[in-house]
Amino acid sequence: MKLHRLLLINLIYITVILVGVESTQSPPFSCDSSNPSTKSYPFCKTTLPISDRVRDLVSRLTLDEKISQLVNSAPAIPRLGIPAYEWWSEALHGVADAGPGIMFNGTIRSATSFPQVILTAASFDVHLWYRIGRAIGVEARAVYNAGQTKGLTFWAPNINIFRDPRWGRGQETPGEDPLVTGSYAVSYVRGVQGDCLQGLKRCGELQASACCKHFTAYDLDDWKGIDRFKFDARVTMQDLADTYQPPFHRCIEEGRASGIMCAYNRVNGVPSCADFNLLTNTARKRWNFEGYITSDCDAVSIIHDSYGFAKTPEDAVVDVLKAGMDVNCGTYLLNHTKSAVMQKKLPESEIDRALENLFAVRMRLGLFNGNPKGQPYGDIGPNQVCSVEHQTLALDAARDGIVLLKNSQRLLPLPKGKTMSLAVIGPNANSPKTLIGNYAGPPCKFITPLQALQSYVKSTMYHPGCDDVACSSPSIEKAVEIAQKADYVVLVVGLDQTQEREAHDRLDLVLPGKQQKLITSVAKAAKKQVVLVLLSGGPVDISFAKYSNNIGSILWAGYPGGAGGAAIAETIFGDHNPGGRLPVTWYPQDFTKIPMTDMRMRPESNSGYPGRTYRFYTGEKVFEFGYGLSYSTYSYESIPGTRNKLYFNQSSTAHVYEDTDFIRYTSVAQLGKELCDSNNISISIRVRNEGEMAGKHSVLLFVRRLKASAGSPIIKLVAFQSVHLNAGESADVGFLLNPCEHFSGPNKDGLMVIEEGTHFLVVGDQGHPVTVVV
Repeated sequence: MKLHRLLLINLIYITVILVGVESTQSPPFSCDSSNPSTKSYPFCKTTLPISDRVRDLVSRLTLDEKISQLVNSAPAIPRLGIPAYEWWSEALHGVADAGPGIMFNGTIRSATSFPQVILTAASFDVHLWYRIGRAIGVEARAVYNAGQTKGLTFWAPNINIFRDPRWGRGQETPGEDPLVTGSYAVSYVRGVQGDCLQGLKRCGELQASACCKHFTAYDLDDWKGIDRFKFDARVTMQDLADTYQPPFHRCIEEGRASGIMCAYNRVNGVPSCADFNLLTNTARKRWNFEGYITSDCDAVSIIHDSYGFAKTPEDAVVDVLKAGMDVNCGTYLLNHTKSAVMQKKLPESEIDRALENLFAVRMRLGLFNGNPKGQPYGDIGPNQVCSVEHQTLALDAARDGIVLLKNSQRLLPLPKGKTMSLAVIGPNANSPKTLIGNYAGPPCKFITPLQALQSYVKSTMYHPGCDDVACSSPSIEKAVEIAQKADYVVLVVGLDQTQEREAHDRLDLVLPGKQQKLITSVAKAAKKQVVLVLLSGGPVDISFAKYSNNIGSILWAGYPGGAGGAAIAETIFGDHNPGGRLPVTWYPQDFTKIPMTDMRMRPESNSGYPGRTYRFYTGEKVFEFGYGLSYSTYSYESIPGTRNKLYFNQSSTAHVYEDTDFIRYTSVAQLGKELCDSNNISISIRVRNEGEMAGKHSVLLFVRRLKASAGSPIIKLVAFQSVHLNAGESADVGFLLNPCEHFSGPNKDGLMVIEEGTHFLVVGDQGHPVTVVV
């Protein structure tokens, strides 16, 4: 196809340009073997354990030098040969210059732009997520090797739960489900840091450092005058246990992230960055976190300056360091730590503890091992940034995430006739910036939907319809005029960063301005049903389009990255078979009556509160979590052999309790690992592609209760797997479930319990009952 050749030529050209320029900069590092004044220091001896090396280094610092290292822009310590270090760099969906750490001012001028995370999540493919993380880690190390960054610590991924559809930063997350979000965190972190995807063995030292944020229960930025800096998230222990905390637990224990960021908000009255129970008892002691903890930017200052949790600035410094935080994004610790020590409020040992965590991560990155050219990852060069391999991966990610929401009368894929004409209309049709979302660096190449569609249809007419997505003054007559002339019409509309972003939550769930009027007018005037393409991070109430006879097909393409336009065009013309599924519930506009500040996940019948996310929400939906169509149809068949009864009544240590609904349950902690593992369930599903096109399909395995106690999920995802099938091909997809993990849930105290009764394992329209006896 002409589009494929054009894209490949562009990628090769970019790679040649990058390789053809030699860098004159060197990466910063410590322990230069050619420097006789530093090579003898014990902290430079790689044969010693890192714990010994950091203690030696910290012991050599003066108090002023120690304090200088407690902020994100840590200055050099020339007398010890230690260069300046920048902790703040960003790599949400590609190496970005959104923070001060990355500079695209040398050999490397751009980086691969992967789709925004919410679209990547729609692929439900952990291997894809890992490959993206790995590519980002490689490009991060290449930027360092080219001398264009002072640090290798990247403040991503964002693994907060997309609890409310209005949240401006929901686009940065993997969605509303804790299992999907946790799985994404593990895959991305292991990829970035250079780990193997599975198993406990590390492939080598840190390629780059990933940081899971924002710890915890952070999902409101600025809504009706309530901002993240002062918001006190009131969260039940039950909701913390099964919604807000699990992604961070998995990020630390399974992903082995080397960084955590504590959030701006308070949780139940306590600032996250000053919460000893959260940072030390939970993360470090219970989950065995080994890494550094940073504040969000200026999150320390607000503890005193904004809501007066601390009486003085020195008290705020004491609170965060004693809680377990290590580095301050900002200057508050630089300005007030010494006076806290002088006032004898803060022992110097607390500073030493923080510094040992910080320098340990820098050593794990190999930055104290001498010249990086001779170290692992030292041979990663500019030719691995914007490589054909990475650009192809970005295109694959965009393809795999696109969700087909409607396809009445099989309007899509469109025919590829040489004589056909096409009208492309809408404010997002030719807007390169919209494609990349937020926290993005300069992409290697932009391909807008209009450009990509033009490569399929020579006779393509275009009109934006609106000056921008706000669409206050649409040019409806002009848009209608070209729509009437074309054989087919593609409308590309939706949101952009003016409508949803950090520090800006939405008030409505409908399309901005007069976009709906533009769409309905064009659809009514067109010769045939039109194709509607929606670019957005958060869900949009497009009920009018869902039920319109004039709109035949709807595609949601998130913010698909630099190559996103190509993926959209390929899907519209059938060179790609869509298989994405929504990672969030799409709510109606009426949901905006619910205060965004209400953190409760579970519904409350007395007040009419409907709950949140597919696991608990009882109200009307525009589209459900996990929804997505394809040009193929897929059938499921359960393979016999799955156990249908589990006995947990053989434990001598577990007690059986009964709740107010007379449902018997027992504590998971009391059952023990051996009994839990002995009741593992293997389930196999035969999936068949019944269509005429090859396609990628995600198999989602849910559990629902026949009779559940109050507060239990309506249904919950317990496993998922992606499989590629040719037309007519079948494959067996297997899952291994641990009932103590997958059949359990928290009680009101946040303790995990497993209830007696029948659980149904559900895939599509297939259900298998499993009875639990306690």
